[in-house]
Amino acid sequence: MKAVQVTGPHQLNIVERDKPVITGKEDVLIKVKMVGICGSDIHIYHGTNPLATLPRVIGHEVTGEVDAVGEGVVGISVGDKVVIEPIQPCGHCYACRSGRGNVCSNLEVYGVHRDGGMQEYMVMPQKLVHKVNDELDWKESVLVEPFTIGAQANWRGDVRSGDTVFIMGAGPIGLCCLKVAKTKGATVIISDLNENRLGFAKEWGADYTIDASRTNVLEEVMEITKQEGANVVIDAVCLPQTFEQSIEVASAAGRVVVLGFDERPSQITQLPITKKEVTITGSRLQTNQFPGVIEMFNDKTLDTDGMVTHVFPLEQIHEAIQLIETSPQEVRKVVISFE
Repeated sequence: MKAVQVTGPHQLNIVERDKPVITGKEDVLIKVKMVGICGSDIHIYHGTNPLATLPRVIGHEVTGEVDAVGEGVVGISVGDKVVIEPIQPCGHCYACRSGRGNVCSNLEVYGVHRDGGMQEYMVMPQKLVHKVNDELDWKESVLVEPFTIGAQANWRGDVRSGDTVFIMGAGPIGLCCLKVAKTKGATVIISDLNENRLGFAKEWGADYTIDASRTNVLEEVMEITKQEGANVVIDAVCLPQTFEQSIEVASAAGRVVVLGFDERPSQITQLPITKKEVTITGSRLQTNQFPGVIEMFNDKTLDTDGMVTHVFPLEQIHEAIQLIETSPQEVRKVVISFE
């Protein structure tokens, strides 16, 4: 079978591998149908992801069809349409004992620490395989994993009905955060430097958009919120400067959610944090978000129309990555089809 493997910085190849086989009673063999390309995949390709080990089959946004199941598998059958949950916690550390396996001390992520879904077949433990409605298009089900990231950010920010949520960045994750926040009854402001992205965010339900290249973001948010500030700020841009600004723009008793992995320090004074009693929280991957997100996909609470902008066959993986790198303003989500 064919697989996409990164062996070093800017070294990506389509390789031939043996088709995996079921070895455990609770294993599920999945025929991969579609895989989304995430920013973290691009970072692995560039050699800038500090967590990845090489060589690595990338891809963690995966949807496919069940091809075979182990004798101990219950509730999943051959032919089912499924998505994978791409994290494997140890189950024993403090984070795991606290129900937060997404930040397990020994966490392994498929596509980062373990081979991921950019291959024609993969074997996964049943506990990491989730059924979705057969009626969903592959271009819908491939988006379940990114939306769990948006759901996690909303959970970490404790987004409530009536809150004003300010999302910094209208890329794929910012858009997922937007959709989930709207399902919770929040008013959403979103900023970006790209006019096309802001236009799409408006179509997707944003109440207010801010072009950060033309407007003073802090002044604009304060005007929209009648000088209160945003009750929840989700930083999906993830630069030191946006983290600094998120503290400024948060309301008293506000919550700031940080999604970034940037290792450069931010310059933040203590006073606004203490004076406003701001809660600052990280958000990584997801904690038990798959069932709720899948339910919203199945009943069409989440409309994902327009998120997938480009579909490439496996053989054009290099062209897909080149498009993301050279024309990011034209891209929301690029997916690889194994059909």
